[in-house]
Amino acid sequence: MVDIVLKIITIALKTIVFLSVLIVGHEFGHFLVARLFGVWVEEFGLGLPPRALGKKFGETLFSLNFLPVGGFVKLHGETGGEEIRYPDRAFVNKGKIPRILVSLAGVVANFILALIAFAIVYSFIGVPRETGNVRIVDVTTSTPAQMAGLLVGDVVKTVDGQKVDSTKSFISLIESKKGKRTIIEVERTSKDFVETLKVTLTPREAPPEGEGPLGVAINSTETYFAPIWQRPFVGAWYGAGEAVKTSKAVVLGLFGIAGQVSKGQMPSGTVGPFGIAILIEYVWRLGPIPLLNFLGVVSINLAIINLVPFPPLDGSRVLFIGIETLFGKKILPKAESIIYMAGMILLMILILLITAREIPKAFKAGSINNFVESIVK
Repeated sequence: MVDIVLKIITIALKTIVFLSVLIVGHEFGHFLVARLFGVWVEEFGLGLPPRALGKKFGETLFSLNFLPVGGFVKLHGETGGEEIRYPDRAFVNKGKIPRILVSLAGVVANFILALIAFAIVYSFIGVPRETGNVRIVDVTTSTPAQMAGLLVGDVVKTVDGQKVDSTKSFISLIESKKGKRTIIEVERTSKDFVETLKVTLTPREAPPEGEGPLGVAINSTETYFAPIWQRPFVGAWYGAGEAVKTSKAVVLGLFGIAGQVSKGQMPSGTVGPFGIAILIEYVWRLGPIPLLNFLGVVSINLAIINLVPFPPLDGSRVLFIGIETLFGKKILPKAESIIYMAGMILLMILILLITAREIPKAFKAGSINNFVESIVK
């Protein structure tokens, strides 16, 4: 029993540390841009009230709060419904552009954090790059490739005389040759000797699942390590590309979730606080590089989710400013507070429903590994 309690405490502490990095990064974005536009940041809080500790630096109170979920920056005059002691330093009295930039600063900070994480990761593990050579990396037994004598390490040069310089071109050519006798020219290196061979085979028309017409696995990339001084820049560039891909996947996922919710269905493929804690524990065990990569992925998720125009997410502030621009007047402070509160309640209900589904699923899985596999399927 003691071991179980200690394990739960350990997982909880790891989760708090991991999420704190994301939250501090996000809120620090709001903090910096608010200060840039002369908005008084009354408090920078990690966790949610009630307050545990607090110390004032300059004009801002930095606090640590008892509820270890989320964080916040309290801007002076955040809504028109509160007492405003310094009108010229109140958020609500700033122009539309400054308010939009302050609102979106947390999102930008999360993208920057993800970019930094990916830059570090790819500086250590290298980046994949195309070589122009399609190399055979695996040959399945009792397949046309194996029976024709193709070997791991062979580089495919041509298929029936047509040049092969990418996995895409190789797959396309082989698909067009199904059921036909085909000549494949390969380059084979044995010690320091390189020879060119031609093999004749017939790609299968109906291969077993996962094998392909020939029964080979191929690769046309290599891991590239730039000179040490260039690695952060090369890593950042490649990381930016990965960030774009991840962002697209997150956006598509959100559209899928919205579609399910609109039909009254519980969203599938979503992860709540409990599932996130288990994922963090799983990745933490893999080491610092996978953990840092996961931090980048989650940071992008957090950024895009905050763009959703649903209270109390950052996107809702931009939406309200848009409504203000359209109708020429601000939303009543009381109405704004009610909308934010209603949104918060709905989000909490959704989180509770997802968590209620996750906990039985975790017990049924029987282990962290099995639970993670059930999430990523």
